[in-house]
Amino acid sequence: MGSLGSILPLVLLVVVFYFLLIRPQRKRQQEASKMQNSLTPGTRVMTTTGLFATVVVVDNEDVILEVAPGIETRWVKAAIGRVISPGEPVAEEAEAEVEADAEPAADEVKDEAKGGDQDSSTKQS
Repeated sequence: MGSLGSILPLVLLVVVFYFLLIRPQRKRQQEASKMQNSLTPGTRVMTTTGLFATVVVVDNEDVILEVAPGIETRWVKAAIGRVISPGEPVAEEAEAEVEADAEPAADEVKDEAKGGDQDSSTKQS
């Protein structure tokens, strides 16, 4: 009975690792493989490095992506991170929204140029 009590925590640890780490990772790999094998020409994709492009040709393990009109590059299917659905904003649109939100108001720019909001601890004598 004593040997069973010492082995039981080890068995429980293996079971917990399987359900928390191994099984979810295997599921993600299968989903990624399924997505990469279902690529067709004309599909908008994002690579794992964040490059947005359109699939032009699908070979066995390679895809040719059109990054800009007339600019095509060859990638391995495993480098495709996700398929972009038609309703999702494209990178340029998302960047324009972020830039519009990040632009300071004209009054704030004038105040900063005059040094209006300087703290006394940051002023130099």
